Amino acid sequence: MYTRSTSTQKPDSVRSAFQTFPFFISLKTETQDAILNLAIPRHFSSGQVIYLEGEPAEHVFILTKGWVKATKITKEGREQGLMFLKPVEIFGDIAVFAGTSYPGTTTALEDAETLAIPAPALLKLVTSHHDLSAAVIQRLSQRVLGFIDLVEDLSLRNVEARLACSLLRNVQVVDGQNVVPRRDWTTLDQMAVRLGTVRDVISRAMKNLETAGLIRVEKNTIYLLDPIKLAQRAEE
Repeated sequence: MYTRSTSTQKPDSVRSAFQTFPFFISLKTETQDAILNLAIPRHFSSGQVIYLEGEPAEHVFILTKGWVKATKITKEGREQGLMFLKPVEIFGDIAVFAGTSYPGTTTALEDAETLAIPAPALLKLVTSHHDLSAAVIQRLSQRVLGFIDLVEDLSLRNVEARLACSLLRNVQVVDGQNVVPRRDWTTLDQMAVRLGTVRDVISRAMKNLETAGLIRVEKNTIYLLDPIKLAQRAEE
C-alpha cells in the first residue's frame, strides 16, 4: 500500500514547518529529535488510500503537505466524512493509542507528504518522555471534542445550517474579504461527504445561502458576504 517518498524533506525544514503545530512545539527539543529520528517519509498521490478501515494500526502519520480525508463507508456505499486534515496534523493516532485497527479509511485528496512513525516505537517513546505523553493526552482530548462537534452537526443541524457552520469554521480574511478558498478537490460531492449528505441536497443548500445574499460562490472561492447572518443561519 505504501509508496516510498521521493521527497527531499530535510529534518530542519520539517522542524521549521512544525513550528506552527502546537502539538510539536510544546515538546522538549530532545523529544522532537526522537520523533524525527523515528519518522519515515511517505508520499501518497492524489486519490491514493493511505490505510483502510479495519487494517492493523501500524503507524501514526504526520501530514506535512497536502490534504487528506478520513471516512466511514455505510453498507449502502455512502461516505461519511470523519476528518478533513491539512498540514501540519497527526492522523492514525487514535487507533494506535487505543490498540485497535484503524476506525476509518484515510485517503489523499491531493498529492500528500507524510512522516510515518512506527506504532511500537512511538508507544515506547510515550512511556519514556512525559512531555510527549501529556501532549498525546491533550491531542486525543481535542480529537474527542472534534467528534462531539461532528455528532452535534449531524444530529441537531439541518444541511443548510451545517454548511453555514462549515464555511464559518474555514473562513480566511484575504484583502479585507471573508473567503473560503476552494481547492481542486472541493467539489459538491466532497462537500456532501464532509457534511453527511448527498450532492443534490448540498447544491440546494448552497443556492439557498447564495439567494439570501449570505455568500457568493465562484469557481475557486466562496465569499462570505454577511458572516453575522450566516452565523445565525448556522444556529437555526
